[in-house]
Amino acid sequence: MDPQRKRLLFRAHHCGMKENDLLLGRFADHHIETLDEARLAGFEALMVQSDIDILNWVTGKEIPPESVDSQIIAMIRNINNL
Repeated sequence: MDPQRKRLLFRAHHCGMKENDLLLGRFADHHIETLDEARLAGFEALMVQSDIDILNWVTGKEIPPESVDSQIIAMIRNINNL
């Protein structure tokens, strides 16, 4: 696995909020090796957002801004059955 994917996989499991560790970690476990460059960039951009925003977007409590990759959010929701 390339260094960028390894770093994102680690970060997905160590976000700061246990809820996000579980949601993003499960997504990364299943998809990190198969994401194309655009989706990988979208996931990386998501990882720099605040924990509470990520949680609210993934759980559907708030609508993510257009700057966030909505397909990544949908993939995270799907893998976590949300």
